[in-house]
Amino acid sequence: MTDAADSPSGPEIIRDFVTRLPGKPGVYRMYDAKGDVIYVGKARNLKNRVANYTRPFGHTNRIAAMISLTVNMEFVTTSTEAEALLLEANLIKKLRPRFNVVLRDDKSFPYILIARDHAVAQLAKHRGARNRKGSYFGPFASAGSVNRAINTLQKAFLIRTCTDSVYNNRTRPCLLYQIKRCSAPCVGYIEPAAYDALAMEAEDFLNGRSQSVKADLARQMEAAAEALDFERAATYRDRIQAMSFVTQTQGINPQSVAEADVFGLAQEGGQTCIQVFFFRSYQNWGNRAYYPKADRSLETPEIFASFLAQFYDDKPVPALVLLSHDIEERALLEEALSTLAGRKVEVVVPQRGEKASLVEHAVTNAREALGRKMAESSSQAKLLEGVQRVFGLADVPGRIEVYDNSHIQGTNPVGGMIVAGPDGFIKSQYRKFNIKTEDIGSDDFAMMREVLTRRFSRLLKEQGDRAEDASGGVQAWPDLVLIDGGQGQLSAARSVLTELGLGDLPIAGVAKGPDRDAGREHFYVEGKPSFMLEGRDPVLYYIQRLRDEAHRFAIGSHRARRSKAIGVNPLDEIAGIGPLRKKALLQAFGSAKAVSRASVTDLAGVDGVSTSLAQAIYDHFHEGAE
Repeated sequence: MTDAADSPSGPEIIRDFVTRLPGKPGVYRMYDAKGDVIYVGKARNLKNRVANYTRPFGHTNRIAAMISLTVNMEFVTTSTEAEALLLEANLIKKLRPRFNVVLRDDKSFPYILIARDHAVAQLAKHRGARNRKGSYFGPFASAGSVNRAINTLQKAFLIRTCTDSVYNNRTRPCLLYQIKRCSAPCVGYIEPAAYDALAMEAEDFLNGRSQSVKADLARQMEAAAEALDFERAATYRDRIQAMSFVTQTQGINPQSVAEADVFGLAQEGGQTCIQVFFFRSYQNWGNRAYYPKADRSLETPEIFASFLAQFYDDKPVPALVLLSHDIEERALLEEALSTLAGRKVEVVVPQRGEKASLVEHAVTNAREALGRKMAESSSQAKLLEGVQRVFGLADVPGRIEVYDNSHIQGTNPVGGMIVAGPDGFIKSQYRKFNIKTEDIGSDDFAMMREVLTRRFSRLLKEQGDRAEDASGGVQAWPDLVLIDGGQGQLSAARSVLTELGLGDLPIAGVAKGPDRDAGREHFYVEGKPSFMLEGRDPVLYYIQRLRDEAHRFAIGSHRARRSKAIGVNPLDEIAGIGPLRKKALLQAFGSAKAVSRASVTDLAGVDGVSTSLAQAIYDHFHEGAE
């Protein structure tokens, strides 16, 4: 890393770096005064690419702002431009710079696994590293599509889905056998060779050889019927119907595309949607919509190219990638994906035939998904305008934080914070706070004071002054803080914010109505009497949703903490106390609390407890005693 001298001028700082840069491929990072990465770029020639930023004119507003904020840069050289492209995509996904196109909602895709690490094959849903022996099929667009496929495969091929431990301990067939979704290999109702043949048929089906599998089953059904074995013939019939159901519900199933990912892009109102369809083994395995974060000034090819590189950063690459729009560096992307896959990958913009139809179908879905999202955003925008009106805010809120506490008679107290904005709930921003103050009991005010102190002290430390909140990602500072509670909770919360120098931060309390009736909530804002909203006011429903979500999140966090604490015993913390001695002590005294009150003599009287151990137990519970 090369440090730049202090200078108010971004171009001057960049110009200083240019003098020391090589003319090689590589990746560069631009940093602002806070030390945050604001842009990651790649270049065939680092020296020439970075030198472009030193020109006084000809930049877009976005690039000019980026240059002016740059106070430092870092560089990494690579062997090829393709390597630079892959590294750039990896860093963008990891660092999420504000001036880059950033792929959002990047969840892993599920697969179907026919596991072979046991003598009897298992059908399972799989995510993550492929560390189990077996055959993997995917990706599928969602967990729901995998679950539906597995349910149908159970009917068609009667393969077990139970875990190995459950399988090894069965003494009689389970319910899945009764409803004809398993052949019960666990109790020997099917010969190993016959079961293995079912597993092979399932693999053939998932590999795209469904017609040959169905034809073979049809021959066996006819043979069973001719032998008057109508029960077995009915089983074959049901399996054929199940396989037909899979192919019928998949919609488009291409005849000429064995394996491809199809990308369709649609733009409207400065927003972008990219719809991805997955085709494997001539079958449609679902689709998913993405909404990349990108500056409105960026052109479609630039958004598309950056999205594609990031998309394949951690996903298997198919042999064929079909695009709705051409990109400037398509040959480079093709080279990079081939390097990533270890084999030839084609990136194509089809103009006619079945491939073009698949792309057009993806674009249509992208256009429809974007329309739905914009309609939802419009509705959400009206609700946020209503929140501005109800609470007298200066501007429409871009971030609302809602706080709630959960405990049972003061035990395992947890505070929860949920966040909502123009796109709805922002679950990646949710936070839970395990209450650390001892002997806090059921003091909800004290819990709220601790939660808000920890939350906003950390925010001040990480983000600085509220006026500096200009991040390109998720807004950091709230425009409104909602507290679950009335005037008392509001006063406690306001005192915390005032102590932190945040007395002007808008805050309101939401108290449940009489008998905790929804719709009769009272709202508390400083400087005015409490008030209620009309029962049919959409803003009232929206605030109820926010409060209920905060309550759900806090209760879930509390239950998780309580479940973890159930298995904890104070005796576990004492060296020399294992399971047997703990059991003997609990049998002798009845509870850990009674053990803590026992004398050294009484403790030493327990079987297996020596005098020295008895003294150690006593000292553990009487720290500091004379």
